[in-house]
This record gives sequence, structure tokens and C-alpha cells, in this order.
Amino acid sequence: MLTEVERRTGPELAVRPEDEISLLDLLIVVVRQRRFLLKVASVFALLGLVLAFALPTRYTATTAILPPQQSNSAGSALMSQLGSMASLAGGAGGALGGLKNPNDMQVALLQSRTVEDAMIDRFHLTELYREKYESETRKVLEKRVVIENGAKDGLIRISVTDSDPHRAEQMANGYVQEFKRLTGGLAVTEASQRRLFFEQQLAGAKDQLATAEEALKQTEQQTGLVQLDTQARAVISSVAQLRAQIAAKEVQIGAIRSYATDNNPELQVAQRELEGLQAQEQKLGASPGEGNLLPIPKGNMQQAGLEYVRKLRDVKYYETIFDLLARQYEVAKVDEARQGAAIQVVDRAVIPDRRSSPKRALIVAGATVLGLLFGMAWLFSVKAWHRLENNPAERSRLEALKAAF
Repeated sequence: MLTEVERRTGPELAVRPEDEISLLDLLIVVVRQRRFLLKVASVFALLGLVLAFALPTRYTATTAILPPQQSNSAGSALMSQLGSMASLAGGAGGALGGLKNPNDMQVALLQSRTVEDAMIDRFHLTELYREKYESETRKVLEKRVVIENGAKDGLIRISVTDSDPHRAEQMANGYVQEFKRLTGGLAVTEASQRRLFFEQQLAGAKDQLATAEEALKQTEQQTGLVQLDTQARAVISSVAQLRAQIAAKEVQIGAIRSYATDNNPELQVAQRELEGLQAQEQKLGASPGEGNLLPIPKGNMQQAGLEYVRKLRDVKYYETIFDLLARQYEVAKVDEARQGAAIQVVDRAVIPDRRSSPKRALIVAGATVLGLLFGMAWLFSVKAWHRLENNPAERSRLEALKAAF
């Protein structure tokens, strides 16, 4: 073949050992061997065409969702009406919220193992992908699913690629359904987390209030005392509210400590407020070691009514706690409803009417270009080898190389 190529290059490309190969020499080789290049390119194009039709056909279905959005609290106006407990919701929300980019968390939930395993079980992907282990099936699924976080429009797009267009559409919509099922039991927004926090606190306060009421009822039956004078009731009510505020402030400090250090200004202010409330409690005659037992009003009171007074103070205390937490819980529910906790589907996936891969035209075009490059590289290599053989200085080295092999 070297002889044939050498014959076709003509005398214009005679070897000149003292000269370098110029661009014009290479262009002459390409022009003279254009038929050879076309043949090589045609062969590669034919191979590319065979490959394009041999590759499996894929279809891609895409759905777009609008995730729950973070926003300012809708209940901020209502919280101003709740007195000293108003700052508690802000402390709990700050401890549980504060995400810089909520969409990143939504994408992470969509890519979670829980959602992927639900999709594998729902569509029987282990058998479909012919994998032995579920972990391998999960890797194949991750390659066929693309989840994009739209930085400009705030939408999350889920694209699923499959050989069956109907299954691609069903899997894309199935991702949204499984995502809704997962987030239904999670608090993923600041308002949702605040609502869940107060819901748990409210449940505990409700149980404690029921226990205190039952204890008061039993005391009334045992002592027969059901009325107190006005002064005693006023003292009991004021002290119960004071102890409820102290308990609420302690809850707030605990929430702040979960995300802040001792040098946090908000924490320091809350601690000073707690110290002030505790000082007022001591002025009324309460002892910090008494726990939930409030100070006993001054004055003469029958020994039979002492236990009744204590039980009544417990009821007043838990009533105040329950009332404050219930109002905060309602505020959090308003915020959660305003922030749109439900996942909203903007574009539901439809059955794709065109394949997404393979791109047959691109494959054939790329194979043709590759054939031209391969042919040119072959011609230039032949030309370089011919120059080496006709160079006396290099011929001896080539013979030594041949002998070494």
C-alpha cells in the first residue's frame, strides 16, 4: 500500500531531506487522495448508521413541580397579641428553619433512598433492569432520572428516560406521587416545623392539664371545699400565669440553644428575661425547689383546704400553659397554610411522541467526520514513513528498530 500511495502523490512531493513538511504538501496529499478519503468516510458513515439503528430507542418524559416556598410568617401580626409568649414561636422557628435554599432540600428528598426504593417496588425495576441486587437497580435508576433545580424560575423538573414511552410518563408522575407521600409525614418548611414543635408541646400540656383536673376533682370530693375567697383566687391566678411564663421562657431558651451559642444576643436577652421572672416569683414567696407547686397565699386557711388550694393552682398553671401553646399552634397552622405546604404540579408528564435517543443524524455525522480524520491521519502517517525511508540518516535507525523486533 505504501507503493500505491507513493505513486499517487506524484513527483511534486519528492522527498527533500533538508526541508520540513509544509502545509501545502499536506494539502496536496489530501487533494490527490480525496477518493480514498471519501471511501473511508463512507465506510465509517455506514458503520455509524448501523450503530444508530442498533442502539436501543429511549424516550424521556418530564414533569415540573413547584415545591413549598419559604416566606415571612403570616402570623407575625397575630403574635403581637400573645404577650410574653409571642417570642416563643420566633425562637422555635429560628431553631428549626433558616434554610438558605429550600429547593436544594426538595431535590435531596427526591433523590433520597426512600423515594428511589418506592419507585423500584412500584414499577418492579429490579426485574425490568435485570439486576440481582436492589443497590445495583438503584444505580441504574439514578442514571436514567435527572432532577434539575431551576435557579431562575424556582421549579424542579424531573426527567425520566425509558425504552417505553408510556412507562417513562408513568415513572415521571410516579416520582411526584412518591415525593408527596414522603413529605406528607415530614415538616419541610419553617412553618411546618414550627407547627410540629407546638403540636408536640400542646399534646404534653393537654395531658398534664387533664391529670391536674382529675386530681382537683378528687380533692374536692375528699374535702368538700369548692369555693375560695376572691383574694386567694386572684393570687392563685397571678402566680399561675407567672409560672407559665417562666416555663414558656425556659422552652424558648432550650429552642435557641439548639442552634446558637452562649454568646448569642437573643439567648442572652431571653436569659435576662427569665431571671426577671424568677425574681418576681421569689417576691411572691415561691421556692425554686418546689417544682410545679406555687406559693401558698398568706392568711388563715383551714388545713382541709390546703390540698385543694395546691391542686387548684396546678390546674390554673396548666390552663395558662395550654392556652398559650394553643394560640401559638394556631398561628403556626396559619403560616403553614399560607406557605403552600402541598406540592403543586406545574407541568404533568405526558407520553413523549419523539425519541430522546439515539440521535441518529448526529451519530452518522460524527462517524463521517471520524472517518475523514482517520483517513487523513493514515495518509499523513504514510507520507511521514515514506520520508523516513528515503532519508539515509534515518534509514539505519529504522533497520535497527526492525531488527530489535
